[in-house]
Amino acid sequence: QVQLADSGGGLVQPGGSLRLSCPPSGSIFSINAMGWYRQAPGKQRELVAVISSGGSTDYADSVKGRFTISRDNAKNTVFLQMNSLKAEDTAVYYCKARSGDTDYWGQGTQVTVSS
Repeated sequence: QVQLADSGGGLVQPGGSLRLSCPPSGSIFSINAMGWYRQAPGKQRELVAVISSGGSTDYADSVKGRFTISRDNAKNTVFLQMNSLKAEDTAVYYCKARSGDTDYWGQGTQVTVSS
């Protein structure tokens, strides 16, 4: 069982920033695409941002211009820089990495945006 160790969440005021990271908790080989998802209470999990092995990115419309996904291929780590946070961004954030035909998930990190 290989898992990712997503972290960096917390309580932040509207307009603030957080940086999430997701290093592997075990050895993962040949990681391809990586991404971030989030799930708010009572809602389905949604894709926030993805990044390919070559660095191509895509974002949900709700976070474009505010969030930036990046990766460190040498460390198999993906990051999510979140700026101008809004209350609607409150959710549990999960990272995911795809290796071949297998998806690996983080345990989730809580992001709460409130004054």
